Amino acid sequence: MSNPYFDDVHIVQEKVDFLPASRVTDDRSILTLKSLVMEPLCAWTDGYVGAALFGRWDVDESGCVWHFHLRSDPVFHDGHRCTAQDVVDFLEAISNSVDTFGMKWSYARYFAHVQFAAISETTLCVTTARSMGDLPEIFTEFYLSRIDREGNATIGSGQYRVEAFTRGQSVRLSHANGRRVRIDALPSAEARLAEVTAGRVDVACQLDCLKNLPRREGAALQWVHATHCLSVMAYLNCARGFFKSEVARRAVNLAIDRRHLCQQVYDGLACPAATVVSPWHCGASQAGLRAIDYDPDAAREMLRTLDCREELVLCSPTYMPEHALKIANFIQDSLQQVGLKVRVDVDDDRPAYARKIGCKEMGDIAIFDSSPHSTFRILNDKISSSSRGVWWQGYDDAALERLITAANETVDPEPRAVAYGRCLSVLQTNPAWLYLVHPETLVAARSGLNGLSVDHKGIFHFA
Repeated sequence: MSNPYFDDVHIVQEKVDFLPASRVTDDRSILTLKSLVMEPLCAWTDGYVGAALFGRWDVDESGCVWHFHLRSDPVFHDGHRCTAQDVVDFLEAISNSVDTFGMKWSYARYFAHVQFAAISETTLCVTTARSMGDLPEIFTEFYLSRIDREGNATIGSGQYRVEAFTRGQSVRLSHANGRRVRIDALPSAEARLAEVTAGRVDVACQLDCLKNLPRREGAALQWVHATHCLSVMAYLNCARGFFKSEVARRAVNLAIDRRHLCQQVYDGLACPAATVVSPWHCGASQAGLRAIDYDPDAAREMLRTLDCREELVLCSPTYMPEHALKIANFIQDSLQQVGLKVRVDVDDDRPAYARKIGCKEMGDIAIFDSSPHSTFRILNDKISSSSRGVWWQGYDDAALERLITAANETVDPEPRAVAYGRCLSVLQTNPAWLYLVHPETLVAARSGLNGLSVDHKGIFHFA
């Protein structure tokens, strides 16, 4: 597999692709490529937003008029100077795009009453109808690019430029300092592990997708891992049936031994979830929450106050999240131990499964994952009964709605994080979902390769 001329660093990962510029994704493979070739409008690090392509920004007292200033002289790899008008065109395209499953992105809703204008080559003015403190965090998801001669969005302004690209197969990158990187697509995690173990590649990514996680102690490889801010969770149907009851939602959360789940399904490569976001989301550290205690006796006591005669339907895909069927069996066993009847229905068509969930066609419980690193996005798309976003499943708490609105309209970053912390605390007390775990991203590399890391978004980095 290795090309001697282009193997300063040779990486295999699940996918190799550059999606259309208007397509936003949380896919770790694609984000790893984007982070090398492109720059986000703003940078996100564990709940905090910093400078990136936008070097600085300011907002007026109303919180409705923002000015975002490009860093000095950003230039794309094809020599085109990046301007504020490029950003306006990019944002307008995103507002009209669809997601991986062909469903309309929520950005159109976020930006329905927002105006973008390039008031100079270097300054973007954003005018909102109401105070919108989450705007810089939303911008952290957008990586600016240009289209190459073949129609691919491969031209960025990042550290590496694309020298050759075959969609779905391979990409070759070069750095100004002379370093070259080859990244090949290898969909099978088992095949990726075999390649790095045999020394045919330097790095194998996304090995947490292995059906059987490998022993990592004493191996010739070096292992790099970090907990992902993605939440593996299960929706509870709050619109109708058993889980309209807050008591029922609290009881099933007490019935899950998350630490045992981490060991049994993830071989310890996961941490228990406490609320709708990870410990690295905005507001999580301010909330100071720990995982919900495992207390099956308390769960049984609470369930005695409810009518539990009907069988609950637990829906599960076969992947996304990884190990979905093992998780489904774990949940089924746990809930049956506290007296509930549970049937598992498996759907092997993942896009169709997502569309059904988005159309509110779920059973009583549906295994899913929550990938945005934005607390605003999770609350807006999945929790708020005011916005009733695509993934909202009928949860309604009037007091929480007021807290969400207050957090959305807070512009100052520190008070905003405190305000979101209040929301996250309420969502532990009155849970919207069955909270499960945050899995780790696992990478294996040959020994002697230095400066490797994985961030909490699952993006692989090397110095």
